[in-house]
Amino acid sequence: MTSKDKTQDQAVKGAVKSGKKTRSKTAKTGPVKFKTVKPGKKTDDSAKLKELQKEISEQKDKYIRLSADFDNFRKRTQKEKMDMFKSAGEGIFVEILPVLDDLERAMKFIDDAKDLDAVKEGMLLIYNKLKDYLNQQGVKEIEAMHTKFDTDVHEAVTQFPTKDKKLKGKVVDVLTKGYLLNDKVIRYSKVVIGN
Repeated sequence: MTSKDKTQDQAVKGAVKSGKKTRSKTAKTGPVKFKTVKPGKKTDDSAKLKELQKEISEQKDKYIRLSADFDNFRKRTQKEKMDMFKSAGEGIFVEILPVLDDLERAMKFIDDAKDLDAVKEGMLLIYNKLKDYLNQQGVKEIEAMHTKFDTDVHEAVTQFPTKDKKLKGKVVDVLTKGYLLNDKVIRYSKVVIGN
């Protein structure tokens, strides 16, 4: 080390202690840059670091709590959906139970009944009671007999040869009635088509 280098080192050390601007060497022949060295800056940085670490810790805690709250919300809504699906038809079944009660009473009297007309009338009353309830719920029968075959509401089971030209391509027999619930097909009519 030359005496010139030693003098520069001593000047830098003295400047650091006093807080003055010093020259830093980037290369022996390169440009001279000045920077300000402040005594006590290290303690400010550590305080800022502690403050930032505290803020990160608080944000992490908030995130964990928010994540747990969301997970609880998701589980709760999923459970509520499952409960709703399980009991969705409860109202319908409660209203159908009186019809079942009537059928059971009718079945008890069928064996002992001597008047067949009274049995038929009782069965017809029960049938009408059930049909009225279904109509109130929006269930309607699909009219199929002698109508043009429609794939939107009919399901063709077979074709049957017919002599009447008016019945060709139309429904000549209904094997199973179809039903609509609020204008949506819930069961297609199983039909025989005239050919």
